[in-house]
Amino acid sequence: MKWVYTEADATAVHDIREELGLLPSVASILVKSGYGRIPDAEKFLSPKLSHIADPFCIPNLETAARRIIQAIDKKEPIAICGDYDVDGVTATTLLVSILREFGLNPQYYIPRRKEEGYGMSPEIVNRALARGIPKLFFALDCGTNALDEVAHLANLGCDVIIVDHHRSKTAEAPQAILVNPNSSFSAAPEFSPLCTAGLIFKVIHGFLKLLRARNDERAFKIILREYLDLVAMGTITDISPLLGENRTMTWFGLKQMRNTKREGLKALIAASNIADTADILPVDISHRIGPRINASGRLADAALPVEMFLCNNPKRCAAFAEELNEMNRNRQEIERVIFEEALAQVEAAGTDRNALLACGDWHPGVVGIVAGKLARQFNRPCIVLGIEGDSAKGSGRSVEGINLIEVLKPFGDRLLEAWGGHPMAVGITVDTQKVDELRETIDRAVGEYQAKHNGEFSEIALEIASWLEVSDLTPELFDQIAALSPFGEGNPEPIFGLKNIEMPEGAMIFGEKNFRFQIILPTLARLGVVAWHKADRVPAAGTRIDLALKLSWNNYNGRKYQQAELIDWRNAE
Repeated sequence: MKWVYTEADATAVHDIREELGLLPSVASILVKSGYGRIPDAEKFLSPKLSHIADPFCIPNLETAARRIIQAIDKKEPIAICGDYDVDGVTATTLLVSILREFGLNPQYYIPRRKEEGYGMSPEIVNRALARGIPKLFFALDCGTNALDEVAHLANLGCDVIIVDHHRSKTAEAPQAILVNPNSSFSAAPEFSPLCTAGLIFKVIHGFLKLLRARNDERAFKIILREYLDLVAMGTITDISPLLGENRTMTWFGLKQMRNTKREGLKALIAASNIADTADILPVDISHRIGPRINASGRLADAALPVEMFLCNNPKRCAAFAEELNEMNRNRQEIERVIFEEALAQVEAAGTDRNALLACGDWHPGVVGIVAGKLARQFNRPCIVLGIEGDSAKGSGRSVEGINLIEVLKPFGDRLLEAWGGHPMAVGITVDTQKVDELRETIDRAVGEYQAKHNGEFSEIALEIASWLEVSDLTPELFDQIAALSPFGEGNPEPIFGLKNIEMPEGAMIFGEKNFRFQIILPTLARLGVVAWHKADRVPAAGTRIDLALKLSWNNYNGRKYQQAELIDWRNAE
């Protein structure tokens, strides 16, 4: 890793320190993150629900809200199709929950990945229509590019509302009310970071405003902030940037998760081994809660977590959560095997290629996770495909600076049977006879993209937010770092540098690849330092080294400890 440090504007740092009472290192982080003005820094540090913008600023949202009110007034039959990832699951749960408050009983459908494919496929539409033709059909986290399926519903006399955040691939708009800030037909760049759960929250906010304007008592009984737990889960797992409205909704949503009224979420938190006394952090969602929800969609039926979140029976919810636990254990073992086989393939083909591709007789529901691991390990875009009959289906994951949508555009419709997604993550289906052609084509396309954007693959940069002295490691510093959270995409957890530290005796190896040691602070307290997956390069005792650390509080058994995670180390100069 190449360590990089950039000085912040000294005047802005001074002003923020003086006005907000911040330590120099924390003020510097705010300035370098774009919050050099005092009002901006204050807004960042103290999120308020009033920071959430008027929902009607989003194109077509008011039209969607009024159509929903019509459905409520007339008690129309409603069908909802949501995607099988956490964003789709939470968006579906949110919409069903709210509509039930108004006496409706919407039918919801989550695609069965192996039988029905991704999103608003003909198969999922036919399953919904088998129960009768609804008056109103929702497509959540899908539908923007499902022109034929939407047209079919419209021809049957069904109105369609699409709430999605995937980019348009077609020159024609769907015959629907389209709420999608990322679509060329309803673009709203300032809202483009919102995931579908966030957009559904905005839609609900919109129709509640209209109902409250006409003094509908039911609308006043709904406390919207209590639904932000679902929005936080969708936002974090969909790797949406934790900035602006996303940060505000996630900040409140994480707090709501600890006090949630949902028996299903309580059961899932308990099953995920998250301590009762600890704050719920984005990492808990991305590494514990999210994978359990996703395991259902990857291996079985993603409607299960929706049913769990909608259930009020604690015993039944506990059974649902345990079932998700078991699925997640199975998913982990399948993932381990696929990773080893895919790694062997990409190493045999050469890991210095512009893009990596592996294909095998693998479960398509797990290959996206493997693609992400390989992309991070080799700092290259990676596609991993699982063979299903004559097609290979899977996912691609990118790295910083490479927009996979732009890479695939020139040849996607020609070479691939289906494709779509985000700049950093795409879904792909290709004829098995064309896998080798795809490997060479995407390798060439990424190279051309790099050349066009004057980019190149280089050593991964490790951004040092601030250099500290051991004497700076005070409880006040840890408190102020916590105030910068929640950390995630767009708001990375800061990494601090300590220079010329003597590696102490007694470093302890634990697990298979981890080690830990302690730093003695001036107060004679001890700062525990843990290094994950780095036991193959433990510094020798007595060596003078520089440390790159993440600093945080650890809540354990009702007590709070300062802790550090070792990200990297190098010999001191």
